[in-house]
Amino acid sequence: MLVLLPPSEGKAPSGDGAPLDPGALSLPGLAGARAAVLEELVELCSADEEKAREVLGLSEGLRGEVAKNAGLRTAGARPAGEVYTGVLYDALGLATLDAAARERARAALLVFSGLWGAVGVADRIPSYRCSMGVRLPGLGALGAHWRAPMAEVLPDAAGDGLVLDLRSAAYAAAWKPKDRVAERTATVRVLHAPTRKVVSHFNKATKGRLVRSLLVAGVEPGTPAELVEVLRGMGYVVEADAPGKSGRAWSLDVLVDEVH
Repeated sequence: MLVLLPPSEGKAPSGDGAPLDPGALSLPGLAGARAAVLEELVELCSADEEKAREVLGLSEGLRGEVAKNAGLRTAGARPAGEVYTGVLYDALGLATLDAAARERARAALLVFSGLWGAVGVADRIPSYRCSMGVRLPGLGALGAHWRAPMAEVLPDAAGDGLVLDLRSAAYAAAWKPKDRVAERTATVRVLHAPTRKVVSHFNKATKGRLVRSLLVAGVEPGTPAELVEVLRGMGYVVEADAPGKSGRAWSLDVLVDEVH
């Protein structure tokens, strides 16, 4: 099973340890595309703070993020699962998983990123600010920049198992599963049951709890249909929309009344 996650807007500070080692990141086939984004981002943020703020869409209060990006090559790195914070990652609670569940998380979870493309939760990265919606002056829109390298690398990473896609729209644009991989892919929305609307907090928190439930249980459904049955067995209310054509992903709605 491969689980695709969005990053968090907010991030924990960089660590005090060794700086980034690009060659140690998962998915080495993305190395060239990563190097290109990293080089332009560092150069942009080292040269003109106001231009960098404009390109990155940063408010005055986030001015310090520009200097953070300028120092990415030398900043201390820490596991991505510690860098990403926020509602989804709080609910996922990687640090509180037992050893077996943490190992399953390291094998199954990929976090999508405007800067790195996608990284595993154990990959050591510095804190940064660069969303997938950014358009760099040289490389252009990052969503488009990542499509070709992702299309080369991600099908192999998905293997023959289930792909559980929990990404937001901006990050889903960087890679869309196709053909046989799409048929094993389930996208998930979380709806507030009384209103049938997507509510950000419900959406993020429930996705984090859902992934945690799978990791703790140690189950690995092989198909979207099996995933639906597993989640229902765990007490989730799931509505499934099986695709009417081959080569299409399943769409799942998880209905919640409240988040604990």
